[in-house]
Amino acid sequence: MKRRIFLQQAGLLAGGLMADKVSFAASSEFPVVRVAESKRNFQSKAVENAIAEFQRNVKNKELGWLFENCFPNTLDTTVTYTESNGRPDTYVITGDIDAMWLRDSTAQVSPYLPLVKTDKKLHDLIAGVINHQVKCVLKDPYANAFYGDPNKLGEWKTDHTDMKPGIHERKWEIDSLCYPIRLSYQYWKLSGGTAPFDIKWKEAIALIVKTFKEQQRKQGQGPYRFQRETMFATDTTPLSGYGYPVKPVGLICSAFRPSDDATIYNFLVPSNFFAVVSLKQAAEILQSVQKDNVLAAECRTLAAEVAAALQKYAVVTHPQFGKVYAFEVNGYGSFNLMDDANVPSLLALPYLGAVQANDPVYLNTRKLILSAENPFYFQGKAAKGIGSPHTGIHKIWPIALVMQGLTSTNDIEIRSCIQMLQKSHAGTGFMHESFDMDDPAKFSRAWFAWANTIFGEFLWKTYKERPHLLV
Repeated sequence: MKRRIFLQQAGLLAGGLMADKVSFAASSEFPVVRVAESKRNFQSKAVENAIAEFQRNVKNKELGWLFENCFPNTLDTTVTYTESNGRPDTYVITGDIDAMWLRDSTAQVSPYLPLVKTDKKLHDLIAGVINHQVKCVLKDPYANAFYGDPNKLGEWKTDHTDMKPGIHERKWEIDSLCYPIRLSYQYWKLSGGTAPFDIKWKEAIALIVKTFKEQQRKQGQGPYRFQRETMFATDTTPLSGYGYPVKPVGLICSAFRPSDDATIYNFLVPSNFFAVVSLKQAAEILQSVQKDNVLAAECRTLAAEVAAALQKYAVVTHPQFGKVYAFEVNGYGSFNLMDDANVPSLLALPYLGAVQANDPVYLNTRKLILSAENPFYFQGKAAKGIGSPHTGIHKIWPIALVMQGLTSTNDIEIRSCIQMLQKSHAGTGFMHESFDMDDPAKFSRAWFAWANTIFGEFLWKTYKERPHLLV
């Protein structure tokens, strides 16, 4: 019984998939915890070659073990690849929740994009994710998570919103529509492929633009509202499901954050920055591939309007750090100073291509959010880093530590992030949603593929650019 409990804590039973062989021999410091080859959902030669290269050249054996477990976790456990008339279709669950988030599915497969030129199967798998995301957006641009079965009814019986079959959850989040564009753009730039960019893809982009404009709320509150019967304030929205009032200044409302928690002020700044980047990327594809200059121009015009509003309304002066980006604003002068672990975040703005890493306001903001002035920055005996209201006080998110490392230009900071992540897996060999700042053995979500794969992305980037830090 104790062994089974240990295996569950170690993530070996994640998704009902257990390794065929688990070695607890005294001579083996790192047991086999990766899903057995015969039970993996998808196998990529390019990914396996990357794992072999990393382990061959990195002397830190624990990091080699973690890379082998974490980097392929999305492929091993969460993807379902099919083809219809030769057209790829890929459904991607988050891990322990059998639903596909537009945000998570992009973040889960994006780290593999640099490898697609040497792996046709992997290339097709990611094209399939784009195709599936297009279907989701066209079904309902306000939904954040979808089922693989388009006819399945949602499990949230106490939600008051316009639910359709096939939708798991209908929390409106700007980033849910940005991430499919991000995946499309990176896929196009890194593979040269254009097959997913058909008429349906263009219809999805047009619907995204329409939705963003609706949520600028220049013509009233718009068609979206959401309320849930719940004891958690972060799981619902006030004032008949529209949220607190905003002044229509050109920014886009987001009822929920990337954490799926409700916003306080609906103009969520990191997500508006992400929208600017995504609209420009969509315009580039539309003009180059679709030859649609009209829709491309509409994307660029909207991007410029949001960008100008961000500079006017999202920059505030902090008494200690000077000019910084607020996390949320309402256009009336109210603002919220903090950062959340999920991406998009203020910390992640350079990673998303929204600002330069040396942008003065970003650097001031970075100092603020990586300090005690951020109410969700926690420092304990085991680690220090950004957490989230989603998981409560004193819980640090590996995704935030990864993002801190990915956006840093300082060797000492990058090495520190790697070391904290290395120490936070609690003997499981995997990353988690969050862990206690004093005791990593107290963690949430043993099977969270985004955290695993992006940690692999961080290690691979460090190996390629700063291998001396992997000691």
